[in-house]
Amino acid sequence: MRRITLAGSALALALLALAGPLAGTSAYAHDERPTRTLDGSGSVPTYRTDGPTLLVCKSNKADFDRRIAGFPADLKATNEALWADCQRSGYRHLQSAVDAVTLPGTNIKMLPGLYQEEPSLEPVTGPCAALNGIRKSALYQYDVLTLQQQIACPHNQNLVGIFNKKNLQIEGTGAAPTDVIVDAQYKKLNTIRADNSDGVYLKNLTAERSQFNAFYIMETDGFVVDHAVGRWNDEYGFLTFAVDHGLYTEVEGYGNGDSAFYPGAASNINKDRGYDVPRYAVEIRNSYGHHNMLGYSGTAGDSVWVHDNVFTHNSTGISTDSAFPDHPGMPQNHSTFERNIIADNNSDYYRYAKDGTCHKPYEERGYENGVVCPVVGVPVGNGVINPGGNYNIWRDNHIYGNQRYGFVTSWVPGFVRNDTGLAEQFDTSHHNRYLNNHMGISEKGAASPNGVDYWWDGQGVDNCWTTATDSVDVSSNIGILPECGDDELPTPWGTKRYLGEPLGVAKMYTCAQYSLQSDKMPVDCDWWGAYGARDFERVEVRVALGGAVILAASVLLTWVRRLRRSPLGAFAVLATVAGLAVGVFGTLKYGARLDALGLGLAGIGWLSLGLGLRRVGRTKLGVLSLLIAVFSVLGAIDHGVVPIPFIPAAPSLFRLVLEIIWVPSALVSLFLHNRRAPAETAEEQAPQKPAPARQA
Repeated sequence: MRRITLAGSALALALLALAGPLAGTSAYAHDERPTRTLDGSGSVPTYRTDGPTLLVCKSNKADFDRRIAGFPADLKATNEALWADCQRSGYRHLQSAVDAVTLPGTNIKMLPGLYQEEPSLEPVTGPCAALNGIRKSALYQYDVLTLQQQIACPHNQNLVGIFNKKNLQIEGTGAAPTDVIVDAQYKKLNTIRADNSDGVYLKNLTAERSQFNAFYIMETDGFVVDHAVGRWNDEYGFLTFAVDHGLYTEVEGYGNGDSAFYPGAASNINKDRGYDVPRYAVEIRNSYGHHNMLGYSGTAGDSVWVHDNVFTHNSTGISTDSAFPDHPGMPQNHSTFERNIIADNNSDYYRYAKDGTCHKPYEERGYENGVVCPVVGVPVGNGVINPGGNYNIWRDNHIYGNQRYGFVTSWVPGFVRNDTGLAEQFDTSHHNRYLNNHMGISEKGAASPNGVDYWWDGQGVDNCWTTATDSVDVSSNIGILPECGDDELPTPWGTKRYLGEPLGVAKMYTCAQYSLQSDKMPVDCDWWGAYGARDFERVEVRVALGGAVILAASVLLTWVRRLRRSPLGAFAVLATVAGLAVGVFGTLKYGARLDALGLGLAGIGWLSLGLGLRRVGRTKLGVLSLLIAVFSVLGAIDHGVVPIPFIPAAPSLFRLVLEIIWVPSALVSLFLHNRRAPAETAEEQAPQKPAPARQA
């Protein structure tokens, strides 16, 4: 945000050196072993109706008959025939069938039923009972295991483990995904894990109630999840990691403490490309993510094509980011989101963190009854968060009814992801394009405004925005945004800034200190729904107000000491204080136009103050005031007229530095000898004419 600030902003920025590393070390969303780079030789598998087939079913005929009673006649007959075959030669547990697979291209058909995989829940014995991983997870303290350890001890963490199986297809034979349920009962980290299993195809089944992931596919080149449900998990419904040639199609995720869909660390196939993308690593289409903290999240979600999906009734609809450490493929890049519905993401689950529900044992929390434990801190009422992404495209989406923001775009310095090189501190949030999105209006044409359509911290090179003509009352926290050209590319005069607005940065890092595990919910962040900061409690308002008070007091003292007899000085005080007050009010109300007005008024005040100080011999302080005036006016233009190109940082940052220098300089000046301007001294030293004699 571009606000009129001073010492409070400086303090907030100074603290980032501490706050940033805390965010980077305490917020491991997903802790996993080092992965190999896939060579990209695989392909997206296709659904098969032939090949070697194994059957899985339960033994309770009455329960089976009840489950298929409402099926269409032909599907019911098919399942009855399969059940008879399965009783003769099938398996009672999915893991048993997976272990029996010896040929690539095998199909496993799961008949309607509840599969709790009791053999996988037996106590771990022998070497697996004393297994030590390569490290402990930073937050959850589970062992991060190597692939060899996972293969040797598949049920230390997984209800069903699929390792090194090629072109395996697992399909439920019910009428809907919820007819075949694989249930971990919160006793395993992962319900179904497919690891190094190229060509795996999972169709028409539900996985649920894990301590982490329902469906987990890792280090696999070629996979499909098709008509599947992932629900009621502490973290993710569907998590894919270090994968290529992947497809999510017509899947649904809900009741998850992080997100429904997480294509994290997808194969970084386009990292060296510009705007031209020949293919994507993962495609997500025609799917539904609802009633989670996030509908979609993707740390290092590189080269993902997300289209024709619905993300509603989450806390935040979508996040794609570079904000967590130790993920391959950083910084996140080259994903496209188009024709999605991202709406009404206003669900507030932070009450479950506050009232202790989320510290109960998993099985007592009530996930099945609508409880979601917010394992990640995101704003309630937010459509899209894009912290630290590069070369992403957001095109033709309907984004409406999100009470806080439609889009959030922000900088993430490299140290947050444990990259310490100088260049890496400025390598994110560049070349993102927001094209023809329908803001504040539904796909049916009904108006449903977002709180603020676009929130941007001002950082980044060649980011640009265009908005569909049917959008309703489009708004931005910083006023005018750089526009994309007719070719949907940034214009040559777009902004190229490596440092953003000080208050925007301060806010993002304050809010990033959230931690469910340590009950840390920053009181000056407004993200937390009913528990979020209000009005003057918000960090950016506090800093703006504190800075304004310090500046106003310093200007007033300078006037009293140096300019109290000067009409120009009095005008300077009035204009500067008025500008500061308007700027604080703009911060309070997310009002970009008020920001521009406040900056303009303050700029006039600083100009007058600088001229007045020069007249009374305070030349250096006067020049410093004139420089602040210049950057205040540039900020007003940047807010309200046109973004100023070809400067490496927001005008507010330059103004802030000058203000930090000005305040102590002005205070020192108050106690210096009152040197008079030469003209004023000469006037006082001139001989005085005697007053004319008074006539009687």
